Amino acid sequence: MYAERVREIVSQHGRLSVPVAELADDSDLYQAGLTSLATVGLMLALEDGFDIEFPDNMLSRRTFGSIASLAAAVEQLAAKPVLV
Repeated sequence: MYAERVREIVSQHGRLSVPVAELADDSDLYQAGLTSLATVGLMLALEDGFDIEFPDNMLSRRTFGSIASLAAAVEQLAAKPVLV
């Protein structure tokens, strides 16, 4: 459900050395060229695009390692009610 939109955002903000269209959902984004700096921009774009906020415990290489793991994280965060 979220994977296609996540894929679009990764394509726009991930600064990968490989076209996102050539990657499977479980491909390693870091092997495809994702850097720590690009991860920050990607995180901000995902937060803006889905109106979510990544908690500190999700700011890991594991979360940002693939489109599938990002889509799962976004789905989990989007399902939580916003606490004000």
